[in-house]
Amino acid sequence: MKFVSNAGQERVIDLLRPGLMPGHRLDIVSPVYSLFAYAEIQSDTSHLAHTLTPPEAADLALLGSPADRAARNRLQVPWLARQFAHWIDTKAEVRRAKGAIPQGAMVMRDSLNQPLQAVLGSFGCSTDGLGITPGNPLSLIQAAENPAETQMLSQWFDQQWSNLQAQPDAKAVLVAQLNELAAHRDPTGIYALILYSLFANSGDGMDEDRIVKSATGIRNTVVWKKLYRFQRDGVVGALDKLDRFGGCIIADSVGLGKTFEALAIIKYHELRNDRVLVLAPKRLRDNWTIYKSNDKRNVLAADRLNYDVLNRTDLSRDDGASGDIDLAHVNWGNYDLVVIDESHNFRNKKSPRQGNETRYDRRHVSLSQIPLDCCRLHRHCGGQV
Repeated sequence: MKFVSNAGQERVIDLLRPGLMPGHRLDIVSPVYSLFAYAEIQSDTSHLAHTLTPPEAADLALLGSPADRAARNRLQVPWLARQFAHWIDTKAEVRRAKGAIPQGAMVMRDSLNQPLQAVLGSFGCSTDGLGITPGNPLSLIQAAENPAETQMLSQWFDQQWSNLQAQPDAKAVLVAQLNELAAHRDPTGIYALILYSLFANSGDGMDEDRIVKSATGIRNTVVWKKLYRFQRDGVVGALDKLDRFGGCIIADSVGLGKTFEALAIIKYHELRNDRVLVLAPKRLRDNWTIYKSNDKRNVLAADRLNYDVLNRTDLSRDDGASGDIDLAHVNWGNYDLVVIDESHNFRNKKSPRQGNETRYDRRHVSLSQIPLDCCRLHRHCGGQV
């Protein structure tokens, strides 16, 4: 017997490939059966197979391991699952072990049922087990070096196989698992699963007591008390993203209170002695100035908001007046937070890609009712959000 390092030119797959041809048979004992391992041995699926699998409740790791992320990203899982299921259904016989499978084995036989090659050790029918991706360097894998050793290992497999009675349902269960992976998925269901995977474990990250600093007094402000619960959740999430990433997008639909959420974020920063700039379309400027003015219509007058409001087109101007602000004397670098209204239509005419100044290279809160179009903001901000 010889040791197999399962790396470089000495891999399990390299020992098996010469025997993968029509009429030959591959006997497999493995605790796992990865689709991507099958992809490596499918060059000629006319060969037969005897497969010994773990008990029905065991996880076969059909989708591989973290090392198979690149393979999964090729989006070939349904196709591979169909091919694998067809091969198992037409070419393979399947039996289930009575208990866990502690080690793997593969025996290659010719058309006369004579063993050609045998491998035994700490590996499985997976990409790391075949040596395609890096595996555990402590894995001990041995291969037969002569016909006598090959015969001995093949007899060991035959004994394990014969100890188990024929199990017609074993193949049906495996094929059903593969067909489930091959089934067409509704796009809405896929989107829901993506959202669940992204946010299922985010509960700790949205701890209001941890994110919102009580010393600021934000919970005693008028604007905070006017927020509905779902709006407060949005504000807390935005503050968390600002601290962690330096920017966020609030993309609620029309009428859900994006402006009041932004005003709460602004007040939070003002309580920390930060200076805030709001960039708004000229037609919406009054929607923002009303909340910082001594006006009877200002329901937030008690909060004494004190942010600056400029038109979005003012970014490309070096002088002149914008409301009561003289643009020639604006200290652009003194703003700690920039709030951009209607950000999906926003353009920065002085782009860093052109070697010019970016006047809003600060922490950003972007408001948009068109979430998918907000990706434009990343480009126009020079990748800052």
